[in-house]
Amino acid sequence: MFAVYADSFAPADSEDPLAGLVVGERPDPEVPAGWTRVTVRAASLNHHDLWSLQGVGLREEALPMILGCDAAGVDEDGNEVVVHAVVSDPSWRGDETLDPRRSLLSERHQGTFADTVVVPSANVVPKPGSLSFEEAACLPTSWLTAYRMLFTRGDLKAGDTVLVQGAGGGVATALIALGRAAGLRVLATSRDEAKRAKALELGAHDVFESGARLPVKVDAVMETVGRATWSHSVRALRPGGKIVISGTTSGPKLDDAELTRIFFLQLSVIGSTMGTRAELASLVAMLDATGVRPLVDRALPMTEARDGFTAMSAGDLFGKVVFTR
Repeated sequence: MFAVYADSFAPADSEDPLAGLVVGERPDPEVPAGWTRVTVRAASLNHHDLWSLQGVGLREEALPMILGCDAAGVDEDGNEVVVHAVVSDPSWRGDETLDPRRSLLSERHQGTFADTVVVPSANVVPKPGSLSFEEAACLPTSWLTAYRMLFTRGDLKAGDTVLVQGAGGGVATALIALGRAAGLRVLATSRDEAKRAKALELGAHDVFESGARLPVKVDAVMETVGRATWSHSVRALRPGGKIVISGTTSGPKLDDAELTRIFFLQLSVIGSTMGTRAELASLVAMLDATGVRPLVDRALPMTEARDGFTAMSAGDLFGKVVFTR
């Protein structure tokens, strides 16, 4: 079958971070008991896929590995479904994201950038007719991450003020759209003037240059950038406020963790990772009811996957890259 996969890892100092990316053919997957085959109609790209090409979260002995965490398609019974990317241990009960033996598709199990993907039967969620396959394929990683950050880990309610750092990426655009739909007052930052303008179009109430002094203190900051924005995030919070962090795209090593300010103002730092199948179902229902839709930067045939990887590597995106079959 057709697939986009990692055949090797690019060295850390390589001038071509996509050196190990192959667009070609792989054997059809077997379907273990309790699993189901999904014919992929659309799949979306995440930073996780870029990092996999560097060997982050992916062991060399697992190569070749079909990349991709997110997909929407048709299951063996002809149902239109969205694929949940978190694969927990069969014995695990409860929140899948807390299972220490969990993995994402494309780490231990072949991913979604292919004609078909095989997943546990519990890892599919019905896709409503109101969502296209391209829109639904954006949800399982970045949009689910944003949903959990805002409403599960952040416990935010209508009327709260939230700052989204680094408007432009898939998680950040999801945070803006979902926050606005839920009645939050959404502020956003970006170094790029064009991305700030797009954040306003997407639903942000106000936008600022990265690091700019804000006119108000916020209830919560949604942090995915890390080192470059951390001090600003801490200083933007009201006393008792919280940072919810799900990524560190600019690096995890802080110049100043702002610990004095954190304890003196009784701030909370909350980690958040992906989301559960139940949260994915709630997210799908929210989009079906509200009409909110993922922002797709570009949709490409999967045969042109390298172009999408190149755009993400260069940071030349606002929204999601979607591959179609």
